[in-house]
Amino acid sequence: YGAIVMQLIADYDTVEEVNVQLDKMGYNIGVRLIDEFLSQSRITKFSSLKETADLIAKVGFKMFLGVTANVGKWSADEKEFSLTLDDNPFTDFVDLPEQYSGLLYSNMLCGVIRGALEMVQMKVTCSFISDALRNGDNTTEIRVYFKEYLSEAQPINDE
Repeated sequence: YGAIVMQLIADYDTVEEVNVQLDKMGYNIGVRLIDEFLSQSRITKFSSLKETADLIAKVGFKMFLGVTANVGKWSADEKEFSLTLDDNPFTDFVDLPEQYSGLLYSNMLCGVIRGALEMVQMKVTCSFISDALRNGDNTTEIRVYFKEYLSEAQPINDE
């Protein structure tokens, strides 16, 4: 993963552009990863955002990263929550140099979550609240914002 991030840093002019590219790459992975997740976990339907958050944290992260995340900090309207990783495998053995302090090193995770949930008809946005690579942060926290349920579009000329 570090090699991918370093190549993006070499290819793009700013850290912000690298952050965008990591998110895009993650989105493309998430769009494909959801099929594997659904087939391995034998889940057929997501009934609520709370259930979905728990499945991401306990099953998805464990299945693909070997760790579990904690779900918490729900908003009053229950449309926002945080996923907290006490141990982020993306950041093992990584030191972030000062000139890359704005780099969201694990931003690919936000894209994966966004892409996977879009495939199950949930539009969300994600952002990093804390990152274990930054000084003073002990955990990695991703904030997930639910926007809307997407309607299933019928393919053109589908009978």
